[in-house]
Amino acid sequence: MSVVESDNYEPERRARRLAGPLFGAACLLATLTGVVVLSVVLGAVAAAALGHGSQHPWYAIGPNAWKLGRFLVSLTQKFSEDAGFRAGVYGSLWLLALTVLFAVPTGVGAAVFLEEFTPPGRLRRAIQMNIANLAGVPSIVYGILGLALFVRAFGFESFALGRSLWAGALTLALLVLPVIVLATQEALRSVPSSLRHAALALGASRWETVRDHVLPMAVPGILTGTILAVSRAIGETAPVLMVGAAGSIDWIPNGPGDRYTALPVEIYNYAKEPGVEFQSVAAGGILLLLVILLTMNSIAIVIRNKYRVPTR
Repeated sequence: MSVVESDNYEPERRARRLAGPLFGAACLLATLTGVVVLSVVLGAVAAAALGHGSQHPWYAIGPNAWKLGRFLVSLTQKFSEDAGFRAGVYGSLWLLALTVLFAVPTGVGAAVFLEEFTPPGRLRRAIQMNIANLAGVPSIVYGILGLALFVRAFGFESFALGRSLWAGALTLALLVLPVIVLATQEALRSVPSSLRHAALALGASRWETVRDHVLPMAVPGILTGTILAVSRAIGETAPVLMVGAAGSIDWIPNGPGDRYTALPVEIYNYAKEPGVEFQSVAAGGILLLLVILLTMNSIAIVIRNKYRVPTR
């Protein structure tokens, strides 16, 4: 390259050298902004839950802080000193278990069929487009669908599930199903095609290739997508309200056919109470919900790391 050509490229080099650090600084600023905002919100919630400045002894920080455990053992009460979320926690755990039971096998199976067994074509593109669109539908729409389909069965009383855990879990399963399908498909696409070709060349059938080689490699991605989807479901309020979750109950559901409430619903009910003490109760419920979500994510990370296939 001549000296003249080198001089012509010098302004572009200077622009690139300047743009790189500026872009890095902008990304760092965006990250710090998100961290600071999240820290402030969590700090405010924690301060409200622990009753900073409150006169109620079981909110106090110090020797009586252990009384926050009443959240787990107390049922809904009219007085803030005795209020708790035991019914909501049990209801959310029931919903979580049933939603996973319905959504995960269906979503993973649908993704495997679409990605590994369905030939490319117009039908597959149409199905993919509809699944992607369903992933962006507002949750309240799923609540209306669940009300008509599961709670009322379009007027056929013999098939109606009523305002039971079955209806709530099936509605939440429909809500998270597109997310699980899309996440599983992305995990399957990340598996190298050479692995499939090698298994088929050695005489394995298509199903044996998927079962013994592709799925084990895709398990970490599938688990990550599943946990994210289920975490969304357990924090939803509008769909479960639409399908009949009680605002507050003073009993614990004993089976999938019982009436129920959920932790987000109880948080919503406490938050709209006029008393300041109930705002502290609602903040405590938010912390409790965060603990459940963080526990779920921690379990997912452990399982994902256990089944991750080491790369060479």
